[in-house]
Amino acid sequence: MVGTEGAVTGRIAPTPSGRMHLGNAFSALMAWLAARSRGGRVVLRIEDLDPRAQDRAAADRIVDDLAWLGLDWDAGPLRQSEDGADYGRAVEVLAGRGLTYPCFCTRAELHAASAPHLSDGTYVYQGTCRDLAPEEVARRSERRSPATRLRVPREGDPAALVSFRDLVYGEREEDLARACGDFLVRRSDGVFAYQLAVVLDDAAEGVTQVVRGRDLLGSTARQVYLQRLLGLPTPEYAHVPLLVAPDGRRLAKRDGDLDLGALRRRYAGPEPVVGRLAACVGLADAGEEVSAAELVERFSLDALRAHAGDVVVGEGFLP
Repeated sequence: MVGTEGAVTGRIAPTPSGRMHLGNAFSALMAWLAARSRGGRVVLRIEDLDPRAQDRAAADRIVDDLAWLGLDWDAGPLRQSEDGADYGRAVEVLAGRGLTYPCFCTRAELHAASAPHLSDGTYVYQGTCRDLAPEEVARRSERRSPATRLRVPREGDPAALVSFRDLVYGEREEDLARACGDFLVRRSDGVFAYQLAVVLDDAAEGVTQVVRGRDLLGSTARQVYLQRLLGLPTPEYAHVPLLVAPDGRRLAKRDGDLDLGALRRRYAGPEPVVGRLAACVGLADAGEEVSAAELVERFSLDALRAHAGDVVVGEGFLP
């Protein structure tokens, strides 16, 4: 039964880099249900800090698709590009404590230097620019604008270990020095990094529960580390299964896999889509058509825990 005990503020935070696909819809639905099932609030945030994602028409389509699915929100849509937290001030605070340094490494150099991170494709930084002399920093700055990296404790230092509890995947511990190394808080083009932006946004918007795809589980330790450095609260985290195509490939916007445009052309209403998404984790029977609102009473994190692996979709959504 839905109640207000332990009420939370959740968030849906899409990036307008293309039309929402079925995997995006699934994550948004689970985030909405997780908050509403506890009588909580929902914030809708458009993560368009990167200029490449500042497509107002794409953002409007996402908002419309979410509403078509039957999801609503209590605040927003907020746009990082317009209403973001004070990212620059946070970087200044970190720099003032000696926790950042300029990095001149190119993307090609990073790709050549190390293996990708297992979960999100980021590269383990080897500390190439960590201890550059001031004279060398000045010399390199004449040729190239630097990015800004956050120092993490060196490998073997207990302070590099970040522990947190995921509501689906349980207790987690990550050694930042081995998993990612010193990570970006601002890119060389001046754009603030995702890890920093979402930490500040969640705090500014009062978010206490983050429910998102399992592909972002590997980012959580970095975000928890930043929260601790900046004296910000750490929300609850719950990562949900990824939806994959029958060949095992992750659904992606660039491939046009089962996007909401195609689904809306096929179905008069959202109930068949919502029902199939819910059935992926046992919240609905196979073939059942159901609204998002009808799922609020049914939602349980136990259902997500029981389906923590990738979920194959495709057949049954489109001819």
